[in-house]
Amino acid sequence: MTLIIAGDRSGSGKTTTTLALLAALRQKQIQVQSFKVGPDYIDPMFHARITDRPCYNLDPVLTSEDYIEQTFYNHSQSQSHALIEGVMGLFDGAANPMGFGSTAFIAKHLKLPVLLVVNCQSTSQSIAALIHGYRSFDPEVNVIGVVLNKVASDRHLDLLKAAIEPLNLPILGILRREDNISLPDRHLGLVPTDELPQLKQIFQQLAELGLRCFDWERLLPLLATETRPAPIVKPEQHLIPIAQKVRIAVARDEAFNFYYADNLELLQKLGAELIEWSPLRDRKLPDGIQGLYLGGGFPEMFAAQLADNQTATRHVRQSIVAGLPTYAECGGLMYLGNSIRDFENQDYPMVGALPTQAVMGNRLTLGYRNAIAQSNTPMLRIGDRLRGHEFHRSEIIHPPIDPLYHLKRLEQSDSEAPVLEGWGSGSFQASYLHLHWGATPKFPKRWLSECQVWHKMAIS
Repeated sequence: MTLIIAGDRSGSGKTTTTLALLAALRQKQIQVQSFKVGPDYIDPMFHARITDRPCYNLDPVLTSEDYIEQTFYNHSQSQSHALIEGVMGLFDGAANPMGFGSTAFIAKHLKLPVLLVVNCQSTSQSIAALIHGYRSFDPEVNVIGVVLNKVASDRHLDLLKAAIEPLNLPILGILRREDNISLPDRHLGLVPTDELPQLKQIFQQLAELGLRCFDWERLLPLLATETRPAPIVKPEQHLIPIAQKVRIAVARDEAFNFYYADNLELLQKLGAELIEWSPLRDRKLPDGIQGLYLGGGFPEMFAAQLADNQTATRHVRQSIVAGLPTYAECGGLMYLGNSIRDFENQDYPMVGALPTQAVMGNRLTLGYRNAIAQSNTPMLRIGDRLRGHEFHRSEIIHPPIDPLYHLKRLEQSDSEAPVLEGWGSGSFQASYLHLHWGATPKFPKRWLSECQVWHKMAIS
């Protein structure tokens, strides 16, 4: 039985709780497979570094209910223990339909129990009403225990225990206020693992916290995986790779590291050979590549270093002009523009393949989007419908004249005007939209086929 770690709200401590549990399991030399609800990139980085295994996203909004079921089954069966970190508060999800894709939705769909993390700061007896509300709001959600976070003192703990006792709900973890481990953050969440030289020390602290603060006698049986019948695989989920390997350069360093594990593995299953390269340090693209994948990340935090590597930006620009099939998301889009203006209003020249500038600001653009393609690209055809996720604090100056997408929020009515966004042509596409290809493998497969065609034409 796999356990889902949920929070009463964002900031409740569910990420610290999840990481402490994962680190303690590794300290006990227990192999564990982790998952993350929703479209997050950074939390899964921490999971993966602790477990030495990819962390897989469970997001039915970006994929499908069938896909998350298949993902959970395929990966949880290979390890003796598994753990799922939720997203936001337990019942928070997409606005349309209400709660779709929430932690509660995943718990019900996969028929898994929930461990609720509650922030006890500035409350005592009232915590019982909060827990009772979360437990009874949807009887189909099986809340089997709680973790009390930010407990101030022994007296505070006594009050909390006395209040919770009538609920007959076990307390499976107690985190004191002084137990809080500082995980550095910035404008889009936690600082990614590649930027933390103290990561080993943080993981050791998390392991010590996990070993000390949880009721392992009760928890371990809940984390043990169980054999389940395999979900029925639909015909469109069977993957037939293209005939020959396609060499794809994947930007991977401190500036570019937002990639779904599923997307990279899907490319490999479809016949791609992924070659990592660093826009920060490598002087040029790898030799013999047939396509370029520029994921998201924090290019604004490394804008000076990216700008100094002019040999690399020049080579990327020349390759795109020569027709190298290129796919760029968010940070990748920013990198392909003329420049990035950082939070200090400093401009740094970038690749210059797109006639625009990315400007950092305080406004957060966040949410799922329904998209309709307006251009033919190596991946898309005009009229293709897809769903993605935006998460950025920059905006593009000089938007495209012929946009790649018409974007709408999930809850947006048909009568409301769409947002026009992204660049697309016969050789590339660049957009703020993050895509998960789990339920739409035809898109990356089409791209790989176009990469192969371009390469044959380039060498002929």
